[in-house]
Amino acid sequence: MRGVQEWRVAPALTATGHRRSLRRLGITVAVAAAVVAADQAATSWAVHRLARGPIHVLGPLDLQLQVNTGSAFSLAQGWAPVIGALAVVVVVVLVAASRRAGSDGLAAAIGLVVGGALGNLADRIFRHYHGGVVDFIALHFWPTFNVADACITVGVVLVAVGLWRSPSPSDPSEPPAPPGTGAAPEPDAESPVIDAGTGPGAAGTDPFPDGAPGPPAAGSSSGGANRPLVDGAR
Repeated sequence: MRGVQEWRVAPALTATGHRRSLRRLGITVAVAAAVVAADQAATSWAVHRLARGPIHVLGPLDLQLQVNTGSAFSLAQGWAPVIGALAVVVVVVLVAASRRAGSDGLAAAIGLVVGGALGNLADRIFRHYHGGVVDFIALHFWPTFNVADACITVGVVLVAVGLWRSPSPSDPSEPPAPPGTGAAPEPDAESPVIDAGTGPGAAGTDPFPDGAPGPPAAGSSSGGANRPLVDGAR
């Protein structure tokens, strides 16, 4: 009976986990697609508008066109082919990992990183800047960056926070489940079973241990056998 129950429950649990993993993969892909679309739209505008000159926005924030042949925030200049190959590997790994994300929020954060990496990779392949990436957001106290770089940074921070806050399955600090909320445990197959032939009162055994009073003997003054059930004199 137990085997039949497990056979019926296991496919349902597997189907639920499969749907959950597909939903989180879909969240990652959707967020990544939105980031790529926003990054490429902003980059196309910057290439056409900022070619005529920079734009001062507010305080230290300027919009000025700059080509970056390195990684995010103008790091690792001149390593465009290597960085592009690494970006492909990172995207594949993160997309595969998104199916096992611990929450929908974590899947969305992974989508930010994937979308940012794909946005910069699209610049390297299709913008014809010798593998360079178009940057245009200048703060002057920070390396010039673009929308994809910002999404990568925010996504990495959110992934780190999500992994730090997610409870470990073996964390002893987690409070136990309140009584009555879980299913009753099944009896252990190896638990001892009392045999009817060996318990107290079974045939061949003394039901009264040493020192315990036994039943009154037949014919004694206290026995019920010599006492009439009905008093006929009354």
